[in-house]
Amino acid sequence: MLVEAVKRVSSGREDPGERARKYLEEIEERDRDLNAVTYVNKDAPEEVSDEGRLAGAAILVKANINVEGMPCDCASRTLKGYRAPYDATVVKRLRREGAAILGLTNMDEFAAGSSGETSCHGPTDNPRCPGRIPGGSSSGSAAAVAAGFCDAALGTDTGGSIRNPASHCGVVGFKPTYGLVPRQGLIDLAMSFDQIGPLTRTVRDAALVLEVIAGPSPEAEGTVRRSEVPRYSELLDPDEVKHLKVGLVREFLEVSEPEIAEVAREAARALERSGAEVEVVSVGRRLVDLALPTYYIINYVEFFSATRRFDGRRYGRRIEHACGREVLRRIVAGAAISRQEARGKYYERALRARTWIRSKLLEVLEDYDVLIGPTVPKPPHRLGEKLSVREMYEYDVLTVIPNLAGCPAGTVPFDSIRVDGDEVPCGVQVIGRPWEDLTALNVMAALEGAARFEP
Repeated sequence: MLVEAVKRVSSGREDPGERARKYLEEIEERDRDLNAVTYVNKDAPEEVSDEGRLAGAAILVKANINVEGMPCDCASRTLKGYRAPYDATVVKRLRREGAAILGLTNMDEFAAGSSGETSCHGPTDNPRCPGRIPGGSSSGSAAAVAAGFCDAALGTDTGGSIRNPASHCGVVGFKPTYGLVPRQGLIDLAMSFDQIGPLTRTVRDAALVLEVIAGPSPEAEGTVRRSEVPRYSELLDPDEVKHLKVGLVREFLEVSEPEIAEVAREAARALERSGAEVEVVSVGRRLVDLALPTYYIINYVEFFSATRRFDGRRYGRRIEHACGREVLRRIVAGAAISRQEARGKYYERALRARTWIRSKLLEVLEDYDVLIGPTVPKPPHRLGEKLSVREMYEYDVLTVIPNLAGCPAGTVPFDSIRVDGDEVPCGVQVIGRPWEDLTALNVMAALEGAARFEP
């Protein structure tokens, strides 16, 4: 695991470039089947350091985050041939702490998707259950971690794009509080939702990566709202659950398939055995029913606005002429909703609904330290299976809620379920109060210790 590997490198017991070389060999040998990595940095073994909090670490980065000199195409033909002219703030911080960037990971085009199937590079397979989707949009990052291609990967989470694939692939994924991690250098899907976060094998590894990438920076002014960043990995303590009150959300169970809901119930029982006070709590069915349409209306408008720069004049091709079906759907919908005659009917109402959802969720969190429930309400479908737009968007019904409220949220693999003869990973979602990321991580660590999931 990452934390132990850093200790070995820092103490001189392991060559700092050894892990990068091993991972490059693994990618070369096995990624033909997975299609998780879209670009490989062959110089990575020479770029690692034996000093820093991530000494010797080899990390993959989602292809919508700028890494100087590497392609930054957002898995779209729109940006084919474009190379990043600079490092995103989070990438600079990884390098500064001794890590090397192994390369870039596959994703849904412009992060617009929940399955990992909309990339111009082709779909990513799920290494835990081949033939099924890995989830999206951070599909390649989750699959690469699950396959053992890296120590950790960066993903982005707009409405569940870290937690969704982490759950399907059986890895840890964490979306920080909105404003904790700089977005400078990220190509936005929807700027008021997007956060960069880690995908790792363990909760402690996620805490370590988070403490490195979080916090303010002069170059990222306006995208970060908190100055002090705790040493999450050192403060992480699963025994803290003994002092916590946990709410198992009834509505999250009701909208999930029975086997998935039962995994969440067993996770709640495990926390109770660990000393936590656990209660079934209601956030109200109206909140759950409103969340998805509210999220997508705002998403459409913000994405439409963000894509106006892709006009084919400065770089790439005009997005409407090069993009896939899902990206075009969101552009067309965003354009329609942005018109004056539709703005009050849809967009402004969605903004009011978002305010209500945030206040309602925070009101519930006044009585509970964290809320838990399923991450995704249904198992991953088979690659190539045709789903309606509504069926595809249903993957996001539980993960968009923390994004609407700006809360930290993570998923930890807890068990597996049987789906048509396949063993499929199933994660449990933990939602915390804004800026109390450590509390959410502590609960995730306690769940990790009690998990029945076997990689």
